[in-house]
Amino acid sequence: MKRPLGVFFISYFYIFGAVVLIFTAVFINPDAEEFGIADRFGLPNFPEQPFRIILAVVSLVIINGYMRLKRWGFWLMILYSFGFGLISYILLFSNNQQPFIGNFIWSVIVLIYTLYVRKSFFHVEKSF
Repeated sequence: MKRPLGVFFISYFYIFGAVVLIFTAVFINPDAEEFGIADRFGLPNFPEQPFRIILAVVSLVIINGYMRLKRWGFWLMILYSFGFGLISYILLFSNNQQPFIGNFIWSVIVLIYTLYVRKSFFHVEKSF
């Protein structure tokens, strides 16, 4: 089955994000931010640099399954998008900064689109 164009774009956007996470964990002091990613996930005592690397690796695993149209990639992307969307939604109302509205909107778009093209992940290949 042919990969939907949106899956391609979403995948490469997340790959770019994972590379940026790794880059910032290695070359930039992420502790200088007011709200680190670990804080956003409710883990304020977890070291920021290892958390960014772990998150990047997890997202690359998810994207691998998503790009290859695997069922597990579909379900993990649904969980990932829902989780990030929920965290961003909660942070919208608890912080004065508003980078979270963009994250929330993106998560909703990915969630809706992934559900829209779900048949691509559940096709049955015939082998003769």
